[in-house]
Amino acid sequence: MKKLLNTLYVSTQGIYLHREGETVVARLDREPKLRLPIHTLSGIVCFGNVLCSPFLLGLCGERGVQVSFLTEHGRFLARVSGAVSGNVLLRREQVRRADNPAASLAIARSFVLGKLANSRTVMQRALRDHGPDAALETAVNTLANAIRRAGEADDIYILRGIEGEAANAYFGAFNGMIVAQKECFHMAGRSRRPPLDPLNALLSFLYTLLTHDCTAALEGVGLDPQMGFLHALRPGRPSLALDLMEEFRSVLADRVALSLINLKQINARSFTTSESGAVVMKDDDRKNVLKAWQQKKQETLQHPFLDEKVQIGLLPHAQALLLARHLRGDLDAYPPFLLK
Repeated sequence: MKKLLNTLYVSTQGIYLHREGETVVARLDREPKLRLPIHTLSGIVCFGNVLCSPFLLGLCGERGVQVSFLTEHGRFLARVSGAVSGNVLLRREQVRRADNPAASLAIARSFVLGKLANSRTVMQRALRDHGPDAALETAVNTLANAIRRAGEADDIYILRGIEGEAANAYFGAFNGMIVAQKECFHMAGRSRRPPLDPLNALLSFLYTLLTHDCTAALEGVGLDPQMGFLHALRPGRPSLALDLMEEFRSVLADRVALSLINLKQINARSFTTSESGAVVMKDDDRKNVLKAWQQKKQETLQHPFLDEKVQIGLLPHAQALLLARHLRGDLDAYPPFLLK
């Protein structure tokens, strides 16, 4: 299995990243603040007013280190990557499957089944850890029914409808997994652009990080992150990355959010509200979230299909490899990651 490399998150405003040989150097007011060998990095994520030299971007492209630019508050702006890697025959097969309704549906169904099963497992763990909750128990039963219906769905639009209903049930019971700071962190429904409450702001930020990791994983195995199967294709939209991340929303992003809230590592003072009503995270608290994200990615678990221990941060890469193997014909079906 591939070694888990670091992702460099840069949120200090006005910092300048440049290349010195095979090293990434971060300077603030011309003073060096950080030096990292390029071979230790898998990606660089820049928040807000962060400058990168063209020579550093060229080095990152050569070494397969993806560089993403986001606003200071975490909204995606742009991505810089090197030459397309991998086998062109693999990408051709990916396009063929995406254009074949039956083949595309089969892969999309696997993504949805993985998402629903993992969301249900996360809620079941909350029930076991925190005791009975009527809303959570109802949602667990709803998702069990959704899993059965998704397995029988014979149309992509029906499958998307089932996934949407299940997501509503999951977030409708999300408050049952929050055991601290309920007055601040309360799910009244998903709001995205912009997020209108602290919980949605936290989740949206973590989902942005997860999208970056899934995009990099797909590109790393030679797949096109825009040519998806579940999410509709749109110019500039990383549809396949959005497909892949569905398996990991509850497993990785939601669990990090719940841990931060329940352990009171983030609180109401961590957020501000703009004149437009958008809720944004403060810079210092964003750094704490990034630290928790990196720590979560270092944890290991037993991959049910590969039957080996895998660091959580490598799960997108492992699943991207399995998808590539399926498209090549080495696997009869794509096996989604299932949390045990």
